[in-house]
Amino acid sequence: MSNEKSDFVNPIDPDKITENPHSLAYPHHAGSALVKPEDQGKIKSRALSAMDHQTDMQLGQIYEQMQLLAAQAKKLQDRKLISEKIYGAEMRFEPLINHTYHLYQKENQTYLLSLIAPNQWGRSKKSFEYVATVRLLADHTWDILEKNEDVSFE
Repeated sequence: MSNEKSDFVNPIDPDKITENPHSLAYPHHAGSALVKPEDQGKIKSRALSAMDHQTDMQLGQIYEQMQLLAAQAKKLQDRKLISEKIYGAEMRFEPLINHTYHLYQKENQTYLLSLIAPNQWGRSKKSFEYVATVRLLADHTWDILEKNEDVSFE
């Protein structure tokens, strides 16, 4: 009997079979699930497209945040500059927190803080140039409510 087993020659090439058919990347019998090879170029293209979209969206959000921060920094810088001008200006009253005042520049290039708005001067209008309408904040800086775009604080 051992002689019969040794004479048997398996017609299937040993390179074409496996001890672990579940680890094959392709179906190994007629009842196996269909396995289609993926187009690697298509997969990579989709992944790159998704990555581009996500990073562009995030960069756009960061850019918007940078613009907001730059605008806030500019507004703070303007508050500082006008506060310096106002504290160097002529004031004939004590400004109160959260009240509105008007800053003018005289002919001699000095500044004047006034209670009188530009449209309230009437016939007695002095030769002052309107600079800005401001409000005193609790931290004693001045918030610019309206500004004459022709006048620069620098």
